Amino acid sequence: MTQDSSQRPLRPCQPREAAPPRGWRGWLRGGGRTVRLETGRTRLLVTGLVFACAFAVLGLRVLDVAVLRGAPEPAVAQRDAARVEPSRRADIVDRNGHVLATSLPAPSLYANPREIAEPERVAARLAEILPELSQARAARRMATDRAFIWIKRGLTPRQQARINRLGVPGLYFRTESKRVYPQGKLTAHVVGLTDPDGRGIAGVEKTFDDLLRTARRPLELSLDLRVQHILTDELSRTIQAFQGIGGAGLVMDARTGELVAMASLPSFDPDSPGRASEAARFNRATLGVYEMGSVFKVFTMAGAIDRGVVELGDRFDVSRPIRTGGFSIRDFKPKDAKLTVPEIFMHSSNIGTAKIAREMGTETQQATLRKLGLTTPAQVELPEVGDPMVPTPWRPINTLTISYGHGLAVTPLQLTSAVAATVNGGVRRTPTLLARNDSETIPGERVLKASTSRTMRRMMRLVVAYGTGEKADARGYRIGGKTGTADKLADGRYSSDAHIASFVGAFPIDDPRYVIFAMVDEPKGQSRTFGYATGGWVAAPLVRRVVERAAGILGVPPQGPAHTPEKDDHPLLVKARAQGEDGNVAAD
Repeated sequence: MTQDSSQRPLRPCQPREAAPPRGWRGWLRGGGRTVRLETGRTRLLVTGLVFACAFAVLGLRVLDVAVLRGAPEPAVAQRDAARVEPSRRADIVDRNGHVLATSLPAPSLYANPREIAEPERVAARLAEILPELSQARAARRMATDRAFIWIKRGLTPRQQARINRLGVPGLYFRTESKRVYPQGKLTAHVVGLTDPDGRGIAGVEKTFDDLLRTARRPLELSLDLRVQHILTDELSRTIQAFQGIGGAGLVMDARTGELVAMASLPSFDPDSPGRASEAARFNRATLGVYEMGSVFKVFTMAGAIDRGVVELGDRFDVSRPIRTGGFSIRDFKPKDAKLTVPEIFMHSSNIGTAKIAREMGTETQQATLRKLGLTTPAQVELPEVGDPMVPTPWRPINTLTISYGHGLAVTPLQLTSAVAATVNGGVRRTPTLLARNDSETIPGERVLKASTSRTMRRMMRLVVAYGTGEKADARGYRIGGKTGTADKLADGRYSSDAHIASFVGAFPIDDPRYVIFAMVDEPKGQSRTFGYATGGWVAAPLVRRVVERAAGILGVPPQGPAHTPEKDDHPLLVKARAQGEDGNVAAD
């Protein structure tokens, strides 16, 4: 009999392990979930390790580049910059503290040629911004396989901004120290300049290069910028008026040897020396040597009087030229007379001066010029110093021609220094461009007697009061001096169309404080000068204007109107005539 299943007794359920479903659904619902999670974790771990290794490699590379070795082109730039400007170069100032040279931060442009794809195109775009840049040369340099090249040192901010806007890969900037000269052409020959690496290559910059690299204080020069401007301005105006090719001028303290002003024209801009001509870079005041003409009569007279060769009353016949060695020595304005020594000097007689030199003799002449520093190079703080041209051998004819300024060539600085020694009491001091303290004891060498110096001052005053230097007579100041006009040598012969016109003066002549020299090279006669271009017409008025403008600045008060006796009543001439009447007549 069959029992109904619905009526079967209930039994407790027995637990048993359920079998997992089969197929992919079972995998998803069962053990597949665990496998997937494990696989995901593994992949994330591997990926993380890969990224960690990559970042570690990059980090090590950055550390190596930035700290241990550095990138190739910045390293080169850093080394170059360290070599160029280890420290700030000291300023150069005038005696009143006005800046003549200083250093400022300035960007410099360099390139990594390996990063420049189109060198010619880049060079062309740079040349538009930097006109002085050689486009062809820049293109060639940027086409090399080098890692570093300089393109342009010392850019202006505007140039840097324009180059930046080009957005050219491979062009970089580096801040350096650039030497700048606020006074430009005004003091170029004295101050000089440095090269792009900051090394002095001319002027005071070169002489004191080591000091300027290490000094903590400015280098103070003896120049007075105000007087420098006056001298340069008057010299420039005169050169232009007489159509000269150049000129030079100096103002020297007769007591200390300090150079208060020194000008050489044409000049150049030391901030752009590459644009200057050779003539502009040439310092005529210290490097140029010239036959100075009649200003040399100062030394002939001083030497003859100092050695007792002549006395003031000695008379010499100047009516006829001196003929010697196939040459004739003549006077510019001949006088048919016998002249005393002061009259010979006042009228600038070549014949009379040559006869005095003949009485003096070659040895005495040589000794006088040597003591005055006219036969050896000047000692001054500049590398641009010329060697005087001294005749070898020194023949008798040289003795005669040198007496009036032909046959021996010197620099304007030598001549100015020698005149200072002649008028300051007879003591020669080394010229200097460095400011000296008022309390400083300045060594000197006695080269003339004090009495000789006093006599020469009186004779130089005669030249300005009555002689060839009348146009140097300044209002309120007693100036003494001497004119000079020297023909220039051309192809071994003296030219009548090219000469040097000069004047050297001292003031106040009774007790000289300053000596001023001015020279114009190849002036041309003008209608207002009646065709003359001599020292009396060209350089003497120049010196007068410098005195009138600069005397107050230099602290020399006006002397007021002074009584000037008539020429025939001048004490020096009266004394000379009296001596002559006593029988002191020189033999011809």
